[in-house]
Amino acid sequence: EERLSLADPEWSDVHVVTGALKLFFRELPEPLVPYELFDPFIEAISKCFPAEQVERVAELVQSLPPANYATLRYLLAHLCRVMERVDVNRMTRQNIGIVFGPTLLRPEREPGSLAAGMAQQNQAVELLLAHFDRIF
Repeated sequence: EERLSLADPEWSDVHVVTGALKLFFRELPEPLVPYELFDPFIEAISKCFPAEQVERVAELVQSLPPANYATLRYLLAHLCRVMERVDVNRMTRQNIGIVFGPTLLRPEREPGSLAAGMAQQNQAVELLLAHFDRIF
């Protein structure tokens, strides 16, 4: 088993660490939001009223397996802290949604229109970040 030290110079670039984190989540056998919850999440994002969206997404998050829930909560709490430094890192809620949406929430089979699906995946992550305290 190879041991890594985050003190090594190769890990000093935040993009390398973020890329490794995204790769970890992308390579999981099933995404952090399980396949069977993909369509319900997208349906929740499609609701007309924001209050309905938040309520339904909160219900879906509560239905996650305990390990998925804890990991998603921890990751999103960290990303909320990243957004607090937007003046330095330019990581707005929208930018984080673009970066992490397709990684955390993806369909089991790729849809015909990737662009439409990715926009909704991004919006789901944005909603989770915007209403973190109400959802978790």
